[in-house]
Amino acid sequence: MKEDTLEILEQKLDELMSERDEREANLPAHSIRPHQLLIIEELTERIDELKMRIDALKS
Repeated sequence: MKEDTLEILEQKLDELMSERDEREANLPAHSIRPHQLLIIEELTERIDELKMRIDALKS
């Protein structure tokens, strides 16, 4: 069961990281809108939280 949960969390982590990378790649060179940065910051926070949960499960 722990392995299933770990696998699900790692899959979600990969999805969030891909979404964040895609959003960062699509940022315009000029005139970045505040909401674009907020979305990226939120994704980064969710990624950090998942990494901590995964580390806790691995311990």
